Amino acid sequence: MKSKHMLLSVLFATGVALLSVATAERPNIVLLLADDISQADIGCYGHPVIETPNIDQLAAIGVRFDNCILTTSSCTPSRCSIITGRYPHNTGAPELKMRLPADQVVFPKLLKDAGYYTVLSGKNHMGDVKRGFDLITNGGGGAGAGDWVELLEKRPKDKPFFCWYATHDAHRDWSTSEEVRKYKPEEVVIPPYMFDGPKTREDLTGYYHEVSRFDYNVGRVVAELKRQGVFENTLIFVTADNGRPFPRSKTRLYDSGIKPPFIVHYPPAMKQGVSKSFVSSIDIAATALDVAGLPKDERIQGVSFASILLDHTAVVRELAIAEHNWHVFPNHERSVRFGDWLYIRNNKTDQQNLCAEAFGWGAGEELWDAHAAGKLNEAQSNIFWNPCPEEELYNVVMDSDQLTNVAMNPENKPVMEEMRRQLLLWTEQTGDTVPVKWTGPKAKYVPPGFPTPGKNSSKRGDIPGAAAGAEKINNPGPIKFK
Repeated sequence: MKSKHMLLSVLFATGVALLSVATAERPNIVLLLADDISQADIGCYGHPVIETPNIDQLAAIGVRFDNCILTTSSCTPSRCSIITGRYPHNTGAPELKMRLPADQVVFPKLLKDAGYYTVLSGKNHMGDVKRGFDLITNGGGGAGAGDWVELLEKRPKDKPFFCWYATHDAHRDWSTSEEVRKYKPEEVVIPPYMFDGPKTREDLTGYYHEVSRFDYNVGRVVAELKRQGVFENTLIFVTADNGRPFPRSKTRLYDSGIKPPFIVHYPPAMKQGVSKSFVSSIDIAATALDVAGLPKDERIQGVSFASILLDHTAVVRELAIAEHNWHVFPNHERSVRFGDWLYIRNNKTDQQNLCAEAFGWGAGEELWDAHAAGKLNEAQSNIFWNPCPEEELYNVVMDSDQLTNVAMNPENKPVMEEMRRQLLLWTEQTGDTVPVKWTGPKAKYVPPGFPTPGKNSSKRGDIPGAAAGAEKINNPGPIKFK
């Protein structure tokens, strides 16, 4: 026992976080991935209504990360980014419903090649990634989580395992289950940028229910790991691919869209608590390999945050950068987070910043109707900006919902200059590019009063990064200030 503690001290002191050497056997790894859930909608992050007891318990005995930033708030590119450990424009699949190229690294394959039994169950949405998995299933009933426990029961017992468990919760359309509670419209909490009306309240009850159902399935997996006696040697990630599917959330670079819940559990080398360090979703791949005792593939742009599991004051990133590319509507936004600041650069300002959730379904419909009736306040009018500002700056401590753009305030000039410098450095080093020919809106999704696009309008235009050969670039860009 004494030698084990000495070894951990040496690892911490040298900054090397191969935590698996502190255990007698290689750790199992489970990634529990929600679909369209914002960080603020989980109990342990402070939501006063939504019940997530299983996630809350993992946070209580693990590490809750308060500043995990996704690389994008869009289903396909976010998942492709997680599985490769690369920025969306570096994966070759930076836009919605693009297939991940076959020559891109996927970290489950590295685990598989090292002797892990690897499974993907539930929502894939990345294309053909079977090279990384021994078994791929659709998850079956229960929001794509129906076979999760069965897969754990039937796994080979002579190998460590990696499970990529991806639920459909809380993606639209809503469905209900008897296992978790149903919420009432009068219970819901309306964010200040959404319109408070009966359609919105009813819409949110369906979302709340599915968030709780994701939590229920997290609990099922944890219970089975405990039943098998492997919970204490399993690295667990709980997170989501993008923010809630509501106006000014999904696809956007505000916290409502780009900050997911992020809970990590790994008892053999972990202190319980909260980390304020920035981490990026591309860091999951590097961390999983690190804890498994495997070297990081040179193509992975993320960095391991395993050292934070030992010391919550450790900092692996001083800044985190995110993208917003085509997702039903054309776009090219980039954001930088450091300190208390969020900076957004918009390279296509001549339009409304739209996602289908901005005008579809209950909350979107009600917001759009209220706008037409002149009933919106300034905070609720964001998605109607046209043109959009080229630059936005928010102090996320003073302005937690990012409602007041302070980019033009003279006292913020030094912050703006530093943000621009870091973004330019990242753009140059990672090979990001702005399309010349844009992919148009998808004909199926048009808001009220908009002309219906032609059937070929959503034919792919220029892909961000393609002009610079970004698929082959491995430079991670700035992680700490340079």
